[in-house]
Amino acid sequence: MDARSEHESAPMKSDTKVERKSERELVVTRTINGPARLVWQAWTNAELFARWWLPKSFGMTLLSCEVDARVGGQYRLVFPHGDSQMAFFGRYLEVIPNSRLVWTNEEAGEGGPITTLTLEEKGGKTLVVLTDLFASKEAADAALASGEKSGMGETFDQLDEILVSLGAS
Repeated sequence: MDARSEHESAPMKSDTKVERKSERELVVTRTINGPARLVWQAWTNAELFARWWLPKSFGMTLLSCEVDARVGGQYRLVFPHGDSQMAFFGRYLEVIPNSRLVWTNEEAGEGGPITTLTLEEKGGKTLVVLTDLFASKEAADAALASGEKSGMGETFDQLDEILVSLGAS
């Protein structure tokens, strides 16, 4: 994905959208076919999260997934990376069940983005807004240039599939 100027957006598969909201903010939005309580479970239950988070087209699976979704709790996601492993990890700063989750991204050391997930239910569907606040414009530019968000459409498609298995209509 190429770098986009402020307030430009890039439509993605299945109505997933990535926008540059400011010099330091990238926002992903998607309406998910299920109630906020089930979307919340899929984000905060390690077993469910592991089933949808990595795009299947990437050909990887999580080797381990730990989620302790409470203020001060931590998460750790480990997946294969070449002949070794890579981990995403951080801690939860804010937890409002079925509504808002805020966490750090500490795998790159200090200066990793702070991610905020908000859920807004309307008519049995949930608007998911995922905001990454980077330490600098350069870090946000690098995330866009790397295509860091390129698999989000597929990821959210997989989340929709999980919700069907949980009984969402």
